[in-house]
Amino acid sequence: MTTEDVLLTADADGVRTLTLNRPKAYNSLTVELKERLLAALREAAADPAVRAVVLTGAGKAFCAGQDLKEHVGLLQAGDPSPLSTVADHYNPIVRAIVDMPKPVVAAVNGPAAGAGAAFAYASDLRISAQSANFLMAFANVGLGPDSGASWTLQRLVGLGRAAELMMLARTVDAEEAQRIGLVGEVVPDEELAARAQAVAKKLAAGPTVSYAKIKEVLGTAAESSLEEALAAEDAAQTVLGGTADHREAVEAFVAKRKPEFQGK
Repeated sequence: MTTEDVLLTADADGVRTLTLNRPKAYNSLTVELKERLLAALREAAADPAVRAVVLTGAGKAFCAGQDLKEHVGLLQAGDPSPLSTVADHYNPIVRAIVDMPKPVVAAVNGPAAGAGAAFAYASDLRISAQSANFLMAFANVGLGPDSGASWTLQRLVGLGRAAELMMLARTVDAEEAQRIGLVGEVVPDEELAARAQAVAKKLAAGPTVSYAKIKEVLGTAAESSLEEALAAEDAAQTVLGGTADHREAVEAFVAKRKPEFQGK
């Protein structure tokens, strides 16, 4: 990879780190970056060697959302493609994160706004640097939420708080984000990368097939009745009970040793 690449990819210990790499533009999302990110997420999902994913940004920002300069320039040139970017890019990216059959950790290294914030909300775990903040600024430009934020944000902080953050377009700093449940952990800026890698490495060494089912069952339960949630749990346990990882965990418990999970 070169420093000119808009998306950097690195692998270590079963963890694939995807770094949005337009630091001078606060990692705002151009068509090229959106297409690269979508392809990279799909590749990570399909690669059995990848057992956890870290999503982060280069420089001082996580992601400022849509690159409005490119957006306006294309519209002024008569190009209609910006009007379809939600369907063509944002929705598929969020689906790729949510449907990823392995854990996704958002390492929020700085400001996250709009679609950038929504990508963090869609991730399974969020670790924030102290300097990070979150902003749902759609109303400021006369738009409504996209990138799944209407679905993910209220599940993290509640309907009333989500409406407040979207309608008032109020910036939430890292301390408040942790207090209201938007992020799970806040660390000093200089410790973020190492902490995110440590968490992802721990997940990568775990029963990833179980994590995939946890994601699936939580998604079902978020929008179903109790009976439907119970049925989904039952179905998942039936599958997981027959996995090599489950047998390994039971045998390791009996032998009083640490299990070695294979994701099978």
